[in-house]
Amino acid sequence: MSAAAPFRVALVTDAGGLAAAHAVRTTVFVTEQGVPADLERDALDALSRHVLATATDGTPIGAGRIAPDGRIGRLAVRSDWRGRGVGEAMLRALLDAARNDGLRATYLHAQLQAMGLYARAGFVAEAAPYEEAGIAHRTMRRVAGATFPVDDLAAAVDTTVTVIAAARRTLSLRTRALDPGLYDHPDVLGALRRFATAGRSVQIQILLHDPATLQRRGSAVLALSQRLSSAFAFRAVIDPVDREYAGAFLVNDAGGFHVRPLGYRVDGEAATDLPGRARQLAQQFAPVWERSRACSEFRALGI
Repeated sequence: MSAAAPFRVALVTDAGGLAAAHAVRTTVFVTEQGVPADLERDALDALSRHVLATATDGTPIGAGRIAPDGRIGRLAVRSDWRGRGVGEAMLRALLDAARNDGLRATYLHAQLQAMGLYARAGFVAEAAPYEEAGIAHRTMRRVAGATFPVDDLAAAVDTTVTVIAAARRTLSLRTRALDPGLYDHPDVLGALRRFATAGRSVQIQILLHDPATLQRRGSAVLALSQRLSSAFAFRAVIDPVDREYAGAFLVNDAGGFHVRPLGYRVDGEAATDLPGRARQLAQQFAPVWERSRACSEFRALGI
């Protein structure tokens, strides 16, 4: 519910609600986006749980569904209600329904322009884009209450984007020297830029083991932090015991993380909805941060 744009989201429990959801979907997908009507309605409608968003006067403004296998889809918001939190509220309701039904894993086929919405909810993109009903999509997946493996650079990039996007106010990164190929990837830089400029007080803490290499080599993240200095803070590990740590990790304040046992590799494990483990990582990070030194050498770069 939003004070500026009040609405209600509820599970559909009767034929009238389902008809209203279909009407919203027809307006958005068939009329607006040109999806063939015979593709928009399918056999899964009868098997799925549906949500309907309505304005305070009862006007249907949004709809979505979740299938028995955990696939979330047909998430549609009327054009005059977009950007007011309706999609996020419906997605939360569908994830609540999944949890109540005992579904740990959920997935969806996201239109490319909607991927940010799903990343903020903890969905991670996988595989390459593809066309569905003539519109570019990517599959995104969310695993509640468990970790999942990260096996290669592409998976590491997609996971990192989601961990950043889902953060509320704080990101903590422990890294040797900002991992070329990962933290200078355009998608990761874009996620950092969006988080740093989201209009709220945020903090990106970057704890380095090798600032000299980073200063010599340069980094797109350093350049970004120069433009957005209030959001970034850099420190360098100095304690000999701390310096023996071989791994690297990124953790947010919303239950998400990516841990790499060997910091020079991108593979490891991650989660986007495991708050207990994320708190442990944040608690591990905090004392090392406090006893590390500020990277004064970066100030010469204007940072």
